[in-house]
Amino acid sequence: MGDARLAVLEAVLERITYANEDNGYTVARVDTGRGAGDLLTVVGALLGAQPGESLRMEGRWGSHPQYGKQFTVENYTTVLPATIQGIRRYLGSGLIKGIGPKIADRIVEHFGTDTLDVIEGAPKRLIEVPGLGPKRTRMIAVAWEEQKAIKEVMVFLQGVGVSTSIAVRIYKNYGDASISVVKNQPYRLAADVWGIGFLTADRIAQAVGIPHDSPERVKAGLQYALSQATDSGNCFLPEEQLLSDSVKLLQVDAGLVIDCLAELVGEEGVVRESVPDPEGGDPVRAVYLVPFHRAEISLAGQLLRLLRGPEDRLPLFQDVQWDKALSWLAGRTGADLAPEQQQAVRLALTERVAVLTGGPGCGKSFTVRSVVTLAQAKKAKVVLAAPTGRAAKRLAELTGMEASTVHRLLELKPGGDAAYDKDRPLDADLVVVDEASMLDLLLANKLAKAVPPGAHLLFVGDVDQLPSVGAGEVLRDLLAPGSPVPAVRLTRIFRQAQQSGVVTNAHRINSGVPPITQGLPDFFLFPEEDTEEAGRLTVEVAARRIPAKFGLDPRRDIQVLAPMHRGPAGAGALNGLLQQAITPARPDLPERRFGGRTFRVGDKVTQIRNNYEKGENGVFNGTVGVVTALDTVEQKLTVLTDEDEEIPYDFDELDELAHAYAVTIHRSQGSEYPAVVIPVTTGAWMMLQRNLLYTAVTRAKRLVVLVGSRKAIAQAVRTVSAGRRFTALDHRLAQGAK
Repeated sequence: MGDARLAVLEAVLERITYANEDNGYTVARVDTGRGAGDLLTVVGALLGAQPGESLRMEGRWGSHPQYGKQFTVENYTTVLPATIQGIRRYLGSGLIKGIGPKIADRIVEHFGTDTLDVIEGAPKRLIEVPGLGPKRTRMIAVAWEEQKAIKEVMVFLQGVGVSTSIAVRIYKNYGDASISVVKNQPYRLAADVWGIGFLTADRIAQAVGIPHDSPERVKAGLQYALSQATDSGNCFLPEEQLLSDSVKLLQVDAGLVIDCLAELVGEEGVVRESVPDPEGGDPVRAVYLVPFHRAEISLAGQLLRLLRGPEDRLPLFQDVQWDKALSWLAGRTGADLAPEQQQAVRLALTERVAVLTGGPGCGKSFTVRSVVTLAQAKKAKVVLAAPTGRAAKRLAELTGMEASTVHRLLELKPGGDAAYDKDRPLDADLVVVDEASMLDLLLANKLAKAVPPGAHLLFVGDVDQLPSVGAGEVLRDLLAPGSPVPAVRLTRIFRQAQQSGVVTNAHRINSGVPPITQGLPDFFLFPEEDTEEAGRLTVEVAARRIPAKFGLDPRRDIQVLAPMHRGPAGAGALNGLLQQAITPARPDLPERRFGGRTFRVGDKVTQIRNNYEKGENGVFNGTVGVVTALDTVEQKLTVLTDEDEEIPYDFDELDELAHAYAVTIHRSQGSEYPAVVIPVTTGAWMMLQRNLLYTAVTRAKRLVVLVGSRKAIAQAVRTVSAGRRFTALDHRLAQGAK
C-alpha cells in the first residue's frame, strides 16, 4: 500500500451524513463541480471540515456494496474557494458567526472574488457593504481570526488523533498556547479540559513522543484512577486497589507506580490516611484526591460543631408543651400526625442536626410541612432547598414557601466557590434539605459550611434510593450505626397511599418482592423478551399509547427511565427514536447537527456538566429544559430550563447538552414525573439492582409502565447492590462524637 496510489480529490463539502465525535470517522457528500448536481460519497477523518468549504483530499478510490463508488480520505486541507459561487456558499454556510446566507450575498456582491482577501487582510472595509455596521464587521473579523487559529490547532491535533469538538475546547482553554501545551504537557489536558480524560491525553502524549514509563505519565494515571473512582461515587480508594488499577491502566512496573504514588503524596497531589475497614478487618490505607479529603473532614467537623454548639436559634422549642403544640398543628393542617411523625417533628425543632427518612406514602412530605408550619408560628426564619430544580419546585408547592436549589441558595460562583460560607453564613434559623439522598460529599460540605451556629439543619430523603451521582453516601453515612446525628425512619404507609399501585409496588420491590403487574390501574407491564423489540415498544408506549389513553403530554408529563445509557434499550438509542416520534424533522423547523446529535426547537434536553458561567448562578449537571429557539446566523440555541430560566448556548457549546426524552435512572434522581416508562431488559443485566428499580418506580406520581422481561425484573428485585462506596464520613462522625 505505498503512497504512490494516493489519489487527490478537490471538492466542496455539501453535507455531513454521519460523524463519530470520538474517532473522527465521518461520512460526507461532496460536490466535485462536474455539474449535473452529482454528489460523491467520501469517508474518513474529516472532522473539522464544515459544509461549504472547498477541500483538497488525499486518499484512495474504492466502492461500497450499498453506496457505490466512494473516496476514502486519509488527510485533507481546506482550500479557500476561488469562484464567486464558491465564496458565496462558503460564507453562507454558517461557518463564521455573524454571517448568514443573506449577508454573505451582500458581501460577495460588493467585493466579488476579492471577498476572502478583504476579510483576511482588511476586514475594516466590510463596513462598505450596505447594512453592515461596525459591531457586525468587528464580530466577523474576530470570528474569522478565531476560525483560522482553531484550524491550525485542528490540523495539528488531527495529526495526533483528536476529534474536532475536543480541539475547539483545547483552543478555548489555551488560545495561542494550545499547540505548545499539547506538545509539551499533554497530561495537563486531562485536568484542565472538560471531556478529555487520561486516555485521550495519553494517546496525545504517545503521539508527541512522551515515554511510556515517564513519571509524569504514571502520576497522571494515578490521579486519573482516583478521579474515575470519585466519578463512580467513592471518596477514596484503598491503596492496594489503587495500585492494581493503575498497573492495569498504565501497563508499567508496580515498583514504578509505588514510587510515583509516594512522590504524589509528597507534592500534596493526594492524601494517604489510615481508616477503619467497613467490614471490620484491619484498617485500610485510604488514598484521597485532596478536595475530597478536605471536604470529608470539614463536613464531619461542621455537623459535630452544629450538634454541640452552645447556641440555639430555636430556643422556644426546648420547653414547649408538645401535646398543645401538636393539637394546634392538627387544627391548622386538618390531620393528626402519627407517633413516628410526631417524633420527627420534635427532633427537627429541638436538635441542631437531624435526619428524616422513609419510603413513598409514609408521610415524609406532611411531616416536613408540619415542621415548617410550627417553626413559622414561632417567627423562625426557614430556608428550604433541594439538590435539583424539580425537587425544589415540589418542596415549594408542598410548603407554600419559596424553595431553591442548593446551588442557588449558596450562590455558587465559577470555580465552585459559594457566596455563603462559614464567614458569611445564611440568615436562617432552620434549613431543610429535601431529596438528601442526592447530596454528594462536596455539595453537602458547602451547604453545612453556610449554616450559621445555632441554626437547625434537617436532612430529608429516602436512604433506599440510589446514592448521589457525585462521590459520597452522605445520607447513609449520617444514618450509620454509631452516628451522633439523631434520625427518624418513617415506616407506616398511610391508608390513601396503600391504594396506589405505584407506592405498593415501590415497597414490594424495596423488600425484595416482585411488583404486582396485573389488575392495577396505575402500574403495568408490557412483556417483551427481545431487547431491541423492548426498545421499540418503550417508544411506542411513551410517545403514543400513554398520551392516547391517559391524555398526558409526551414531552412534559412522561419520562423514559433506562437502567443504562448503551444498548438498543438504553437511553442513548431511545433518545434518537423518541425524538423521531415526538419532535420529527420538518422543513420549517430549524435544526443544528452536533456530533451524532441533531437539536431542534421543541427538543427536551438536559445539561450534562456543571457550568458555573451560565445563567444567573450556573447551570448544573441534570438540569432539564426545552429548546425554545435556534438561530443559525448568530449560532445560538436557547433552552428554557425547569427553573424557568432562559439559557443561551453557542453552537460550539452543544456538547454540554444531551437529549432528555430518555434519561438513565441515575440522572433522574430527585425528579418526579406524572408517568414513567422503564425498559427492564436482560441486556442491562449488570445494572439490574433493587435500589435502581426502586428509584425508577418512586419517580412516578401517577403511572408506571415497565417494558421488558419478567426475568430481568425478578433479577433486579433479587439483587441488592454489592458493597458500600468507599467513604469515611461515618467513621469521622462516630470518632468525633466520642
